[in-house]
Amino acid sequence: MDKILIWHNPRCRTSRAGLIYLKEKGIEPEIFLYLKEGFSPETLAALIRKSGLDVDAFIRKQEKIYKELGLKGKQLTAEEFAELAAEHPKLLQRPIVICGERVVLAQPPEAIDPLLEACDD
Repeated sequence: MDKILIWHNPRCRTSRAGLIYLKEKGIEPEIFLYLKEGFSPETLAALIRKSGLDVDAFIRKQEKIYKELGLKGKQLTAEEFAELAAEHPKLLQRPIVICGERVVLAQPPEAIDPLLEACDD
């Protein structure tokens, strides 16, 4: 199996659930603490595109900064959102799980399963 990477926030229940799910499957992923380490907008935009999901899926709409930036109702491109999220990383949904060129937003944790199956090939 290829290396598994999780973009993780240890203070987030959903992110912890994703990490626990991986460990219960016998996988010790590499952990990227994106809030501490930061990330480039280009990296995030590429992950969003690889996921095949709409940009909206990656936006934490309940965050205070979402409202402060007046983002409600705006249609952002992957690049536009990635620029905002790099500056305000709390806007980013988590956890994001990556294996090679495959990317999933692990909400719920079971969303990781197709990635693991594909990663095992």
